Amino acid sequence: MTEPRASLEPTVLSHRGGGLGRITLNRPRAINALDLDMIEQMARILDEWEHDPDVGLVVLDGAGDRGLCAGGDVRSLYDQITAGNAPDTAAFFRAEYALNARIAEYPKTILALADGITMGGGIGLAGHAAIRIVTERSKLAMPETRIGFTPDVGGTWLLGRAPGRIGEYLGVTGAVMDAADAVYAGFADHVVPSARLDALREALATRADPPSPTGIVLLFDETPGPSRLAAARPWIDDAFAADTVPEVIERLRARPEPEAAAALDLMADLSPTGMAVTLEAVRRARDLPDLRADLAQEYRLVMWFGQTQPDLVEGIRAQLVDKDRTPAWTPATSAQVSRDTVASAFTHAPAVPLWD
Repeated sequence: MTEPRASLEPTVLSHRGGGLGRITLNRPRAINALDLDMIEQMARILDEWEHDPDVGLVVLDGAGDRGLCAGGDVRSLYDQITAGNAPDTAAFFRAEYALNARIAEYPKTILALADGITMGGGIGLAGHAAIRIVTERSKLAMPETRIGFTPDVGGTWLLGRAPGRIGEYLGVTGAVMDAADAVYAGFADHVVPSARLDALREALATRADPPSPTGIVLLFDETPGPSRLAAARPWIDDAFAADTVPEVIERLRARPEPEAAAALDLMADLSPTGMAVTLEAVRRARDLPDLRADLAQEYRLVMWFGQTQPDLVEGIRAQLVDKDRTPAWTPATSAQVSRDTVASAFTHAPAVPLWD
């Protein structure tokens, strides 16, 4: 998820005009993966525009046609952890989560165009915007268990509010949502064809006063097709209501649906610790009062993974460093993950708190 920085082209572009402020992530070769500098740039832009009378609406999008944002730059995270550089790891997450909260709480409307791949850190940007648009090219996911990790950036806040047990399913398996699924699961609000995004941006920039961005979006909105997640609710709700991951696995084995068998096959390759913590995190998120409380919970979890668990480094190694796609998880099976281990993740106390 990294790319050469030979070019001096900025990694975040911003432009104001017609009452519209536009922020564009500009690392298209890396599907606009986030690093700390990009996060800090976006935070500064939002600070500058908050009291700017010439900006009434902020549009967030990504350069290129592959996606809004593929997530955080986890290769840099790997380098920090293997070097024992916990302060830099904490600094990245603290800045990222502050930006996630800033987007959710921003006094002006933020409209996110989650066109193409929008995963992990990309969900932290788009998922908390006031207006969230997807297209027929959209692929949304929280795939952290694939690298021995757990959903963060407020992802468990969204997962915990999805219908039925969809949140547990998406979080544990990292399954990918299309546009219809994203709207159904509560990760998006509107579907706009990708071919009409430029026209939408133009309409937003030339809208009449007082601004009505939702009304403009509705002129371009298309009714999403049937959601595969909605159709899968019977087996998802049954299996992912189980108390533990081993029990989820047993229920999946008993289901007749081919999709349940596919989920079982997928889970066989994922981090047992990551799945167990994620299952609990989604459930605890349902009882939290707001996004900031959820981010604080996730911060404890990510620092616990980074400082005490081998799976995160191993997962990134297998996926992005050596690329052998054969991680050696510790422990190797879900049956070996104890309840005490899961509980310890939620009581972890990072050296530097998330909120000052």
